[in-house]
Amino acid sequence: MPHTSLSATINLDEEVKLSNTAAERDLYDSLAEIYSIIITLEGLEKAYIKDSIPEAEYTEICSRLLKQYKSNLSDERVAREFVDLETFKREWDVRSFLHYSQSNIPNIDSQIECPRATERLRVNLPATIADPSSNHPQNSTSHATSTSAPSGLSASGSQILLATENFITFLDALKLNMLSKDALHPLLAELIQSVNAVTDRDFEGRAKIISWLIRLNGMRAQEELGDGEARELIFEMEGAYQGFKKTLN
Repeated sequence: MPHTSLSATINLDEEVKLSNTAAERDLYDSLAEIYSIIITLEGLEKAYIKDSIPEAEYTEICSRLLKQYKSNLSDERVAREFVDLETFKREWDVRSFLHYSQSNIPNIDSQIECPRATERLRVNLPATIADPSSNHPQNSTSHATSTSAPSGLSASGSQILLATENFITFLDALKLNMLSKDALHPLLAELIQSVNAVTDRDFEGRAKIISWLIRLNGMRAQEELGDGEARELIFEMEGAYQGFKKTLN
């Protein structure tokens, strides 16, 4: 039998409001979108691994999701409520599935943790860009038809020139003390994409480019590298530049 005082204060026909102001509504909308991006990205990564989606389509969708994720977190209120990815998953993903815990849903841990989406957000690059050497063979026929180029190298002179210019631009930015994440990360992301357009070979120093992309991605927008980190980055990028040039021989 219902509690009389409680039933007197609850109207079951009344709409429950999650927010009381427009600002709160915008905040929850952004958090809900981030949640949706994580779930969608997990499904996209699984489809890519299973060869269920063409590489070009995967790259386009993944790049768009990563941009949307970053755009939502550019709002200070959203970033403050979000805290970090692991905290967000604990506070939102896990709780959102708890009411299903008694039902027979397979792989519930995977749905909660979204490991593939977590890794993609950590790297902040589609798999086709972060590791082109592991790209699926279905889209590598253009490389195979190039008999005049060395194995793994299929690029025009303009693509080689662009990659070279991007190396130089990035190194110049470092030497000019442009050390913040928002200055360096876009340049380094553009650099690795231009390098991938030239070769899918795993050359000496390429892993360092990806490592620094991940490292920069984990920093706040205005956060800067220290002097020691900057020297280390210059040294490793100069090594990567030399490694890249060797693939052209």
